[in-house]
Amino acid sequence: MTNSTAADQMTQALREEAAQEPEAPATGPVTKETQIIAIYGKGGIGKSFTLSNLSYMMAQQGKKVLLIGCDPKSDTTSLLFGGKSVPTIIETSSKKKEAGDTLEIGDVCFVRDGVYAMELGGPEVGRGCGGRGIIHGFEQLENLGFHDWNFDYILLDFLGDVVCGGFGLPIARDMCQKVIVVGSNDMQSLYVANNVCSAVEYFRNLGGNVGVAGMVINKDDGTGEAQAFAKKVGIPVLSAIPADEDIRRKSANYEIIGIPGGDWASIFEDLAVNVAEAPPQQPTTLTNDELLDLFSSHDTGRDVVLQGAKIEDMCSASALAKQSLEVVYDNA
Repeated sequence: MTNSTAADQMTQALREEAAQEPEAPATGPVTKETQIIAIYGKGGIGKSFTLSNLSYMMAQQGKKVLLIGCDPKSDTTSLLFGGKSVPTIIETSSKKKEAGDTLEIGDVCFVRDGVYAMELGGPEVGRGCGGRGIIHGFEQLENLGFHDWNFDYILLDFLGDVVCGGFGLPIARDMCQKVIVVGSNDMQSLYVANNVCSAVEYFRNLGGNVGVAGMVINKDDGTGEAQAFAKKVGIPVLSAIPADEDIRRKSANYEIIGIPGGDWASIFEDLAVNVAEAPPQQPTTLTNDELLDLFSSHDTGRDVVLQGAKIEDMCSASALAKQSLEVVYDNA
């Protein structure tokens, strides 16, 4: 096969994938006893840190918890396992299939101190769509018996920068009962949180059941923008984790701080209760101007006046003087 033929086939495959229409949202009642909670937030905002410590605390409180990383970076469980990367479902299932073997739960699910954890994974860079990879990963979970698993809580760590396709699956298909957003006092993380709220609002208006249970403010420096955002959209703040050097250092060293009796235990004890008890709600999405209003004009640059560009500014003098190739026909 020539390189051009392979490239043509890949291009065609990507076009066919992009042309696929999303399924209609689920509208049936949520009956599963397990609380399935999808956590969204901007990349790097601290979802993995929050979830690793939350799931660890829940397990120490006697809850049966499953943590599933649904980010192609596959780093949700790294803090839980001391920085070690676990075999992902997508990569492991492909290897098993090539070898003619069957994927077993022990190949992809691992346990630490009562916390069960796994990573869906994703395609290699430039070789596929991350969202489609998420969908494929959940298909593998179903093959492993996902709907029969008996947990008190299943926590899904989703990239919030993108809420289309596979990344929006829990919201669009009622795969979870509620969503939690993680943000901070910065424009980009709140922009992402607002987008997630918009997706929830959209599917609830179509008859879906998933709602937003609340917000976790990570690296809270006390400036108040995230608190104001939560109040504006109508969701509670479930926890405010301070921007503290001790937390930063311990997290960087892959140290769990959500341990009963530890210095930061109360944060995650309270968060565990709030996550369990907060009901799903329909948020009120903010417009871009309303989001900007959470910040001072000095921070956002709202005093800038838009000025339209001129063609003379865009081209050189020689380009402007070039004769047109347009053919003009006289009226007959």
